[in-house]
Amino acid sequence: MNKLVLGNLVHRPLRSIISVFAVAIEVVMILSIAGIMFGILNGSRSQTTGIGGDIITHPGASTALMNTSAASADVRVADVLRQLPHVEAVAPVNIKLTTGASLENIFGIDYASYNALRPFVFKEGGPFQQPFDMIIDDLQAAAGKGTHVGDTVKAFGHNFRVCGVVEHGKGSRKFVPLTTMDQLDGNVGKASVFYIRTEQSPKYQDDVMREVQSTDGLQDWSVETLQHLLSTLTPERMPGFNIALRVVIGIATIIGFLVIFQSMYTAVMERTREIGILKSMGAGQMDIVSVVMRETGLLAVVGVLLGVGATLLLKSALHARFPTLSFSVSPMWITRGVVIALLGALFGALYPALKAARKDPIDALSYE
Repeated sequence: MNKLVLGNLVHRPLRSIISVFAVAIEVVMILSIAGIMFGILNGSRSQTTGIGGDIITHPGASTALMNTSAASADVRVADVLRQLPHVEAVAPVNIKLTTGASLENIFGIDYASYNALRPFVFKEGGPFQQPFDMIIDDLQAAAGKGTHVGDTVKAFGHNFRVCGVVEHGKGSRKFVPLTTMDQLDGNVGKASVFYIRTEQSPKYQDDVMREVQSTDGLQDWSVETLQHLLSTLTPERMPGFNIALRVVIGIATIIGFLVIFQSMYTAVMERTREIGILKSMGAGQMDIVSVVMRETGLLAVVGVLLGVGATLLLKSALHARFPTLSFSVSPMWITRGVVIALLGALFGALYPALKAARKDPIDALSYE
C-alpha cells in the first residue's frame, strides 16, 4: 500500500506539487501574519521596558500608549515630581506620532533627565549639540542604505543632523531635543508624559504613586506602573488584533482545504478503475480510505516542512531589508500553524476518501 501511495503521487507530479505548495502557502500565511503582529507587540514591550522608568504619569485618563494628543503638561512639573520622597529621576517627554515615510513615534527628550533613567549606550557619536540634532538607534541606522553620524534625517518637515547612534530599546528609534520639538509643535515648555524612576523599585512604587495623586494640580492625572502598562500590551487589549489574526488564519485554512479537496477529489475520479481492482482483490472500505488519507498526509507533511522553512527564510529576508521590523516566530505558533495545516488538509481529503470507499467494485471496474 505504501508503494501504491508513493506511486500515485509520483505519477501525477504537477498535482502533487500544487498541493504541497498550497499547504506551504497556508503555513507561511499563518506564521508570517502572526510573526509580524506579535513581533510589533513584543517590540513595543521591549522598547518600553528599556526606557528605565518604573512609573508613568501624564494629564488625562488615557493610557500612555494612546496619549498622542498635543503636549499639555508644563515641563516644570518634573521639578515638583523630583521633590517627592523615594523619587530618583524624572524625565519629561513629548511623544509625537508621525506619518511620513512610515508610522512611528518620535520622542522629544531633555537629554540629561532621560539619560538619568537609564543611560544611552552610544555606538557612534554622542548627545545633542545643536537644536536640530537627532539621536537614532542602531536598527534605525541600519535601515535602508544605512545612516551614520553627520547624515541628515527629515522629520516634522525639517532636516535633523544625526549626532549619535545608540543601542536600540530606549522607547523610540528617534530622539530630538524637547525644546526643539516643543517649538515646532507650538507648545513651548510642554511635555506629554513623565517617566519616573523610584528608589529600590518596586518597593516604593505605591508610595510614589499616592504622592503624585495627592500633589496639588495632579489629582486628575493618570499614574500607572510600567508593569501595568506592559500588561495592556496583549492581543486581548489591542483593538482588532485577534480579529485580524483569525481572519487571515481562516482564509489560509480555507485555501489549503479547497486545494487539497479539489486535488484528492479529482484523483479519486481518475482512479475509479484502480479502486475497483483493489476492491475486487479484497480491499475493504477502510483500506481505500487509508490510501487516500496517506497520500494527503504525505503531501501535507512535505507542505508543512516547506512552509516552516520558507517562513524562516522570509524572517531573515525581512530582517535584512527592514531592520526595524519586528518578526517573532515562536515555537508555539509554529506548532499551531503545523496543526492547522495538517487538520485542514486531512479534512479536505475526507469526503473524497469516503466517496472512493463507497464505490461499487463492479461499477468501478466497468468505468471508462
